[in-house]
Order: sequence, then C-alpha cells, then structure tokens
Amino acid sequence: ALQDDGAIVMKEFPIPEPQEGEARLRILQTGVCNTDVELTRGYKGFQGIIGHEFVAVVDKIVPDKDKTATVSVGQRVVSEINCVPSGSGCRSYDERAQHPDRAALGIFRANGAFAQYVVVPLVNLHAVPDKLSNDEAMFVEPLAAACQIVQQVHIKSDYEIGVVGTGKLGILICQVLKAVGGKVTAFGRRRETFEPFLKRNIPCILVSEYASNNKFDIVVDCTGNEKGFDTALGLTKPRGTLVLKSTFEGMTSANLTKVVVDEITIVGSRCGPFAMALRLLEEEKVTVDGLITHRYKLEETAQAIAAAASKDSLKVAVKVED
Repeated sequence: ALQDDGAIVMKEFPIPEPQEGEARLRILQTGVCNTDVELTRGYKGFQGIIGHEFVAVVDKIVPDKDKTATVSVGQRVVSEINCVPSGSGCRSYDERAQHPDRAALGIFRANGAFAQYVVVPLVNLHAVPDKLSNDEAMFVEPLAAACQIVQQVHIKSDYEIGVVGTGKLGILICQVLKAVGGKVTAFGRRRETFEPFLKRNIPCILVSEYASNNKFDIVVDCTGNEKGFDTALGLTKPRGTLVLKSTFEGMTSANLTKVVVDEITIVGSRCGPFAMALRLLEEEKVTVDGLITHRYKLEETAQAIAAAASKDSLKVAVKVED
C-alpha cells in the first residue's frame, strides 16, 4: 500500500466484499504505469493500494437486481478503472470517465490491483479472449488509453503524426495510429529506447537532432514529464492538433501565446475503449511482445515501482498469482 510519505509497504487488508452490482476479482498480474510512479511522488495525494493495469479472474459476483451479469465466476477479465455510483445513469466508458462522483481504481477514492483481490463494478468488466496471454491482457488498460486518441481526433490518411515519448505508452499509441492509417514518427531523447519502435516499422528521431522545419498535423505528448509539452508544441504545425496524454505531479509552464498565434487545438486525452483495445490485440494489429523488461512478485512491489522509474525499464509486471 502507498503511505502518505510516498513509501510502498506490504500491509494486510480484509478481503473485500462486493456489493450489489459488483464483482470481486482475484488478481493474476498487474502492470506498473507511470501514474503509479507519480502517485508515490504525491500526485493526487492518494493513500492506499495502487495499481490499475491488470488481468484477473472473477472470484465472486453480486449481481445487480435489474441487470444480468455479462461475466461469470472463474472467467478471466480486465477492468475499466473509472467506478461510478450505482444509479449514476452512465451508459458508456466515456461517461464514466468524467462523472463528477467517480473513483479511479488505485488512483483516487478506490483501492487498486497491487493486491490479491479488488472489487469493481460489474459494468466495468470485459472478458479476455482465450487467445490472449496474461501478458497481453495486462496491456489492455493503457492500450485503451491510446485508442481514445482516435475517438477524439479524426485521422486523415495524408496526416503526418508525431508522437513525443518513446516509452511504454508511446509504443502503444504509435501502433494504434498506424492501425487506423496514420503516418507516424516517434520522437525520443535516447536512441536506446528506439528498438521496439523500429521492430514495428515505426521511424524514430532524436529530439536533439531534429533540424527540419517540417511540422506535424497531429502531435501526441506522452513523455510523462513537463518538458514534453514544449517539445510537442514545437513540432505542431499552425492549426494543427496537440494531444496531451501525460499525467504527473507538478505544473507545466507553457507558451500559450504560440498556441493562440498558431491557432493550435489542444486535446486532453485520458481513458479509452477496452473493446477496441482487446480487438486490436486479438487481431495482432498491436503487439506487446518484448515490451516487458522487468518482472516481480507482489511482495516486491516497491522494487517494481522503483524499476519502472528507472531509465533502463520499459514495462514492469508484478505477478500476483499463476
């Protein structure tokens, strides 16, 4: 669990009991997100069990009296992170993501998945196809976030798209944009991060070496730090679109005058469609092989978070159960 001093400690909690319309899940594997690292630095002021990228098995269901459960006990599932009160009237992931009374698993108001069990609303759950491994299923949540970009921004076949950030989210975003026909170039600060992109035929350029005056119709910032905004803004052509995917502790200083003068559209982008993410994985239009660089056990979660914060890691996985 995350303490108020930012330390991760092992702590016993009662096994959670689901209420009406909820399921208890037995966690199989959880991925470390950059948001988890930022939570340890004070982002959101959260204390409790972190972790929101996971694959699990349904352990117990308390069905909603007015709805039929779409999953069953023993089924392998992934879960959307935004949990809204029963009777909220939300009809989709998109509405749940911005409901004013929502909780977000492992981020605020709700415990997450660096644990043996977690309780989530039944409506959040998606069955994992048998074809997908636990490793692949663990990527569904961040992949869905990547998919949200194409729900918000129309991608034309002649658009040039720049993705700033060659980390674990950047590789997913580039593959999604390619899958819908985008011409994608990735920008990073370290050449050693380019290998998984190049293996997937995604061209990469060092930010420090980009001397061209060519700008991009759409630029996505997924650097996870405040410097990424300026880099991404500098790559965006007048009347282009800048998509922001980074969440971190602290504030960003921004040249908003350039945004005004160049009439740039800025789009904040967060959680996305799990159904699309699962489909892209199942159809192998997005691949994640080779992206997990470090593996830990549940009792090693603190080490896993530290590894995820280091420059020599890509995706860090915590195995909870076989």
